[in-house]
Amino acid sequence: MPILVFISLFTLLDFVVLFSIGSQIGLFTTLLLVLGTGFAGLHLIRKEGISTFARARQRMQVGEIPSSELLTGAALIFGGALLMAPGFLSDALGLACLIPSARQLMFKALTWLGLKKIASQQQDPNASSARAHEHHNPNTSQQEGPIEGDFISRDEPPRRD
Repeated sequence: MPILVFISLFTLLDFVVLFSIGSQIGLFTTLLLVLGTGFAGLHLIRKEGISTFARARQRMQVGEIPSSELLTGAALIFGGALLMAPGFLSDALGLACLIPSARQLMFKALTWLGLKKIASQQQDPNASSARAHEHHNPNTSQQEGPIEGDFISRDEPPRRD
């Protein structure tokens, strides 16, 4: 839900900036900039999508995992999609996805945010103790069916404990 609110607010702010700048530089110039970045984004998505797929396939043939190619390709395609969106803020973020040093900085920030979220979930004593109490309380009734983490095959008959 928070990501949906963020996207909505970003889109709203992007249009406010687009209309504000558009009123200053004129309709024709604004349309040229929006269409120009849109075509550049479309070209980027086509070109980088094909080349990233080719690089990833080469690494897979060698027996390596193409994680850096996939992340870079995803960032470039995301940047191209942002360039296709009408708005100057989305264009600025899309251009940042194209610059290698800015892209690395974004990867580090996203990693840090992801690790921070995981750490905050692990440090929440109420959530972890509630889960531990739920799984280890002998007074709870026996659960019917598989437990979380169990793998049930279609060929395997159901277990009766």
